Amino acid sequence: MTPALYDRIQDLRKRYPERRSAILPALRLAQEEHAGWLPPEALTEVADALDVTPAYCLSIASFYDQFHLEPRGRTLVEVCTNVSCALAGAQDVVDAFERELGVAPGSTSADGAYGLGTVECLGGCGWAPVVAIDNRHRLRVQAADVPAIVQELGDGDGPA
Repeated sequence: MTPALYDRIQDLRKRYPERRSAILPALRLAQEEHAGWLPPEALTEVADALDVTPAYCLSIASFYDQFHLEPRGRTLVEVCTNVSCALAGAQDVVDAFERELGVAPGSTSADGAYGLGTVECLGGCGWAPVVAIDNRHRLRVQAADVPAIVQELGDGDGPA
């Protein structure tokens, strides 16, 4: 762990009456530090900084969709599949991304360019289906929109 990350986690820790309450923001910081995922050493670093066990950190990180326990693509595409999005065609959107990116949900492309995942909720139930590309939300995405979205990503312009 870099000294700067340790200091940032200690600053977070001071904001909460119970040190374990800082776990979510501390894991987020560690994930940023480790190129978008939480390798075992990152969990140990957070555990040491908060005086908890690595197993406790793993139990939290494995519960929440925003934490990644394996390397992910440089561009991460996540499709909400919770009830509102599912009713609005989320599975068709997932299938379209799988076809266009050539990567199965929960996987990363062989070249490491793209990761595709499904998540429980992106907080946009009124604008379903919702897709997050590198944490930038797109609303009311339909399967027919996916080829153009993937083309934008391929152009190097990044998510719009």
